[in-house]
Amino acid sequence: MDYITAHNRHQVSFGSLEDAIENDNPVRVIEAFVEALDLPSLNFIIKKMQAEGRPAFNPKVFLKIYFYGYVNGIRSSRRLEKECKRNIELQWLIGKLVPNYHSIADFRKENPQALKNTFKLFVSFLKDASLVSGNTIAIDGTKMRAHNSKKNNYNPKKIERHLKYIEEKTNEYLTAIEVNDANESTVKISEVTQRIALLKQNKIEYEQLAQQLEQSGDPQVSTTDTDARALLVQGQVVEVSYNMQAAVDDKHKLVVATHTINRNDRNALSDIAAEAKANLNATSLTAISDKGYHNGRQLQECFDNNITTICAHQEIVNSNVKGTTPEYLVTKFTYNKQDDTYTCPQGETLRTQGTWHTKVSTNSYQFKKYRTPSCKTCAVKNLCTGREKGGREIDRSEFADIVEANNKRYQANQALYRTRQEINEHIFGTIKRKWGYYYTNLKGLEKVNGEFALIMTVYNLKRCINILGVEPLIEKLKKWVPNYKRIAHTFSKPTFLELIPCTFFHQQKLAA
Repeated sequence: MDYITAHNRHQVSFGSLEDAIENDNPVRVIEAFVEALDLPSLNFIIKKMQAEGRPAFNPKVFLKIYFYGYVNGIRSSRRLEKECKRNIELQWLIGKLVPNYHSIADFRKENPQALKNTFKLFVSFLKDASLVSGNTIAIDGTKMRAHNSKKNNYNPKKIERHLKYIEEKTNEYLTAIEVNDANESTVKISEVTQRIALLKQNKIEYEQLAQQLEQSGDPQVSTTDTDARALLVQGQVVEVSYNMQAAVDDKHKLVVATHTINRNDRNALSDIAAEAKANLNATSLTAISDKGYHNGRQLQECFDNNITTICAHQEIVNSNVKGTTPEYLVTKFTYNKQDDTYTCPQGETLRTQGTWHTKVSTNSYQFKKYRTPSCKTCAVKNLCTGREKGGREIDRSEFADIVEANNKRYQANQALYRTRQEINEHIFGTIKRKWGYYYTNLKGLEKVNGEFALIMTVYNLKRCINILGVEPLIEKLKKWVPNYKRIAHTFSKPTFLELIPCTFFHQQKLAA
């Protein structure tokens, strides 16, 4: 039987790398984008020429390697080094250079802020190329597993359990020593003594962790990656992870802002919305988010920054069977702004003495109390409150006006709110499920921020290729004049962890 004849591997042939790469190969987009950048303006570390030894690699070589690697699902510096030797596309991209894996890894670790600046600059390209509207964004977050196991994450209760176990085992071993001593078994006594010494050392380490938690006021500590935190992923599932935030434009579903935090979404809305507004150089913005972001202070900060929020609010329920019935929930009371009073479903007026009280918690805020003496003789008191002594009290937060305005917008713009999922949630599905980027091997919040900014830049690049095609996108990149002044504001608002030293391990038309 005749078969297609293979090429003779001993046959000498002539050709070039340029001939091997088609004009519509996506690797040419990476080349065009990186060559358009001025890396010093993005704060990349530039290695200076040494008096002795060979010259350093151009940092653009490493940036091209990482863009190519992340586009093709390769994150390991060792694997990237191998690809430099055998992958013809990468050989074309970096001119057959083969940097050592250690140099490749160091570039990513040393330039987290520059990688974030690169993402911001590409967002400005999207704006210049009219690929984003800059009017409406959808905000969401996803948990990415950190380089820290659950067993190396501790809270006070876990430390207490370990100390209790050590105490019990120590007493057990001491009893064993007495028994073996009576039987004159020197071998077993030596083994038990070693185990007791190990328990004492572990006890010291756990006591140090407990002391660290007490001094910092932090509810937990991780010993491998000190910035990682145990976060609720889904239902009752907890993972030691980071929370990657993303703001996505509604026009072509491109990411216009991203940063990574180590807490939940509740205090994240204003930061990511403000970053998106700055990256887009917008004067106003509409931000859509789910109920996990609903927080009065965050809504107020967005309002002060000229950002209109459409944030879903949580339904008010009463888990106490003997407490308030649905007909008398706080939403059934009418607030009278002119005279600062509430009217209950029975027509009685609840008044305040005007005193501001402080709610002490991780999200401290001020509020006023509203009461009425009519509760004492009210026939439906048992339906309104479960308190045997006293009457119904209503607390009104300092952010109540902003919260009510947001809730009205949410109710009036249900069709717009329902677009939230189709705008942003598929992005996380693509990155985590299709690409496999559901974790990070880097340690530290700053470095993790740099890697996830790189991932989002790669996502935008691939998305632009799908929208425009390779050659039209290259033409736009060649004509683009980057404006580095746009990224001079560089977003770097610290999280609570950065304040604690660690000594251990358009405006969218909306209904009124």
